[in-house]
Amino acid sequence: MEPANHFTVLRRYWRLLVGCTLAALVVGWLLTPAGDTVDNAKWKCKVAITPVAGAGDTVRADQVLSYAQGADVAAAAAKQLGIGDASEVLARRTVTADSPQMLTIATTGPTGQSCSDLATAYSAAIIKGYSDESARSAAETIKKLQAQADAQQQQLNDIQAQYNRSSPADQPKLQPKLTAANTALTTTLTTISKLANSAQTDAIQQWGSIDARQGTSNLLSSPSRSVRLGLAVFLGLALGVVAALMLSRMDTRLRSRNAVEEAFNLPVIGEVPHLSRRQRRVREPLVRARPSDPAAEAYRSLRSTLLLTGPDTLARPVGGDDRDSKRTAPRPLTEPAPVVLVASGGSRDGRTITIANLAAALAETGRGVLVLDCDFRHPQLHTHLGVGDGPGMAELLSGERLDELDELIRPTNVAGVSLITGGNTTAYPAALVLRAGDVLRRVRPHADVVLIDTSPLLHANDAYDLVQHADAVLVTVRSGNVTPEQADRVAELLSRTGVPVAGVALLGTYGRSGRRRRGPAGVAGASGPAGRSGQQQQQAALPRQSGPTAEQASAPGPERAAEPAGERGGGRTTPSWARRASGENSTGPNSANGHGPGGDQGEPALLREAEDR
Repeated sequence: MEPANHFTVLRRYWRLLVGCTLAALVVGWLLTPAGDTVDNAKWKCKVAITPVAGAGDTVRADQVLSYAQGADVAAAAAKQLGIGDASEVLARRTVTADSPQMLTIATTGPTGQSCSDLATAYSAAIIKGYSDESARSAAETIKKLQAQADAQQQQLNDIQAQYNRSSPADQPKLQPKLTAANTALTTTLTTISKLANSAQTDAIQQWGSIDARQGTSNLLSSPSRSVRLGLAVFLGLALGVVAALMLSRMDTRLRSRNAVEEAFNLPVIGEVPHLSRRQRRVREPLVRARPSDPAAEAYRSLRSTLLLTGPDTLARPVGGDDRDSKRTAPRPLTEPAPVVLVASGGSRDGRTITIANLAAALAETGRGVLVLDCDFRHPQLHTHLGVGDGPGMAELLSGERLDELDELIRPTNVAGVSLITGGNTTAYPAALVLRAGDVLRRVRPHADVVLIDTSPLLHANDAYDLVQHADAVLVTVRSGNVTPEQADRVAELLSRTGVPVAGVALLGTYGRSGRRRRGPAGVAGASGPAGRSGQQQQQAALPRQSGPTAEQASAPGPERAAEPAGERGGGRTTPSWARRASGENSTGPNSANGHGPGGDQGEPALLREAEDR
């Protein structure tokens, strides 16, 4: 995918990008503490605590660990460092027992010195606090043992006195009691002596020096709220970009010109850019409301291409300036007015708005345009052309007001454009189009061009019944609204009718659609004389048969008389872009020199190239 197409995809999924960015911003806001705090994980220090020599039997590692994790030690270390909040010290230290005879204290800090100071203070607080606690415990134990020793001494004195008063024959009996009492007293006094000696020295000590090293702090672990929010926005935007590209890959709907041409097997003869919400709210053709808008210029380009590639009667300049936009009387009939059916595969493909703007663009050339609203299910043309609702095509096709045709043709807010509204549909819409041929024969003299709006091809049968009475078909497609399967079905239905298809109008494009490719999808689409020649070759490659219509057979013209017999299909004049290049080159007025307005000089070579491909 080209970089320009990437930007087009991101523009299409801008709501997804905004949603991911806002979600990441909210998560970053909730997970980041208020304000900018200090990075306490930049430096790490470790210090080991072991029992002093000779105290290994009396010091238990689990007791020391329990004491080191208490709040008293943190408060003592905070006081030593001059920190008012002891919770900060608790958050920056970790105490673990690596072995039964060793504790490890790990501290963190924003600088190496602060980290080392905390480790030193915490180690000193543990040593002093545990030693003081051991001394207090030893003093209490000594006090209890001293009382026990006094009782034992009194017992020993009593047994000794009894031993002295007894006769020599009884003394052997008292000797074991005297020995046991003396042994118990000696043991108690020995314990008191050991406790007194251990209470005078520290029970634990620091082992080795402090191991200080720089931590792995980086941008991801930064506690600064501004940094984290910026990082969250970046990650959310990156996630949105990835999601948008993945959705674009999985989305098979037609969006580019090349994809539309390949799916429909028809040339794209006009591309209308995406309309903003303000433009869509305008209830009149943009060609009239905003003549200089890019979308209005796109509709004029579509008009020019349609005039160059459409039926001969549509491309022929209009003679005379006595046409009145409000006049409904039939014009002088030299040839029947061409009928262009604007169709689409599904709903919301821009069919109605295209008809309104195309009618306004055709009226700018001096042509009288009559628009027929045959979309009996959702008639909307009267809202775009400023005409009130009332009787119209439904009454004409049903035969209720067939004699009041002039009254049903109503002027619009666009000069040169008149409209027959959809009318009040009471019957089943599919039954109304049965008299479409007779009605179209009667409305042709009232304008230079007749445009028909109808229901979507894939949703109703109305368009399929009306298309056989048209001279040309223009297919509208909104970018991203049609799948390749739907496009293939529309192309199949249109190919069965035998009515030439002028091309496809692609609406809602973002930027350029890419370079046009030559191949089965057609070389057409250029809005110039050479483009018309290429269009003729493209349509000539499509296997379509023309069906007969009485109104065209009964309307001879100067050019029809010059057509070969092979150009007529049962009375229907094959439009210029549907004729084979070889036939036109042999019968056209400029076939001798090959420099006619259709660019016939290069048609045989191009045709051979297309057939070879």
